[in-house]
Amino acid sequence: MKRILVCEDEDVIREFVVINLKRVGYDVYDVSCGEDALRAFEAAGGNFDIVLLDIMMPGIDGFQVCKELRKRSSTIGIIMLSAKTQEMDKVNGLMIGADDYITKPFSPSELTARVDAIYRRVCMSSVSNKQKSMLKSGPFVLNRVNRTLHKNEKAIELTQIEYQVLEYFLKNKNTALDRASILEHIWGEQYDGDDKIVDVNIRRIRMKIEDQPSNPKYITTIWGYGYKWNDPNDH
Repeated sequence: MKRILVCEDEDVIREFVVINLKRVGYDVYDVSCGEDALRAFEAAGGNFDIVLLDIMMPGIDGFQVCKELRKRSSTIGIIMLSAKTQEMDKVNGLMIGADDYITKPFSPSELTARVDAIYRRVCMSSVSNKQKSMLKSGPFVLNRVNRTLHKNEKAIELTQIEYQVLEYFLKNKNTALDRASILEHIWGEQYDGDDKIVDVNIRRIRMKIEDQPSNPKYITTIWGYGYKWNDPNDH
């Protein structure tokens, strides 16, 4: 069963979300505050595939809950819900570990499409790739069976989205990849969110893998186009 935790303090919106997710087959557990979300997560032993988090809530806000959940799990899908449309709110949510961001108001079809897209990413974590179990580049080893990344034999914790992005890069080393192709490959061709999500995830990955994130060596920007993974073994 596809398990999802919904944390939203407005009753009408929470009921709308719960009804529509149950309608398409999700097992939904809902709470009205950040504190209850963390308690529910712990009580379930982290046994949720996705968490939908409202940002503006009394007590612990969605940003803090997102941080806490990401500390506990790198694989769970996290989607932020908010009426805020400011660019920095989206960036902040993604930088602290969210996988996507939905701005209120949203339609049932948009909600389920975005949740389904993240669920597919999460599910792929349990599917081993039979073609080539390891992707290597310089000091990096990406294990496609247990979906882990090591740099100089030291583990680097990744969210499922970050893993997907790195796998795409390592399968296309030294190739310029435009933002649109990255967006379509990772989030799906039906994704109708902001393509800024690509840039934010690249920034987040650089902070984890680069020696100097502000002067990246491995993931370089192709201005006006996209990004490229530079394979040290080819230099």
